[in-house]
Amino acid sequence: MKVVGKQSNSRMCIICGMDNPIGLHAQFYNMEDGSVMTPFSYTENHQSFPQRVHGGLAASMLDELGLRALWAKGDESVFGVTMSLEVKYRRPVPYGEELIGRGILEKETSKFATVKAGIYDKAGNLLAEATVKYIKMDVGQIAENADPHEEMCYLLRDEVKEIAWCGKAD
Repeated sequence: MKVVGKQSNSRMCIICGMDNPIGLHAQFYNMEDGSVMTPFSYTENHQSFPQRVHGGLAASMLDELGLRALWAKGDESVFGVTMSLEVKYRRPVPYGEELIGRGILEKETSKFATVKAGIYDKAGNLLAEATVKYIKMDVGQIAENADPHEEMCYLLRDEVKEIAWCGKAD
């Protein structure tokens, strides 16, 4: 699927923080169909049991895909907090292999958003999925003295023009 833009990365987020030594360092791309996608992989440090990623870390990626699906429209000034995260684990999520995360906006109002998010293996098998509901909030309401430009400070340019996609469209 064709990439139409790239999103910024933060400093310390466990999912996208480039300065976080145990983070995933995931890069997020705005896609031609309005979704957001990330090719990423977990490491052995992210396990719950040998060969399996901790379910909470899979849920964290699904949560991150939720807000980033809002940004897929090209406006990274929208922030919010998770109101609910309903996760369904379909298959074990492995570490040490490339996975694809995908989120797409289902419904949006001036104050709320609902997103469908999924983690897929390279064969397109759905491993975990979530419905994520957000309340949009000003950054100052989320964290005191937070500067989103300082935290979301990395825009890492690359040559990614397409992301192989064989999962089903949500």
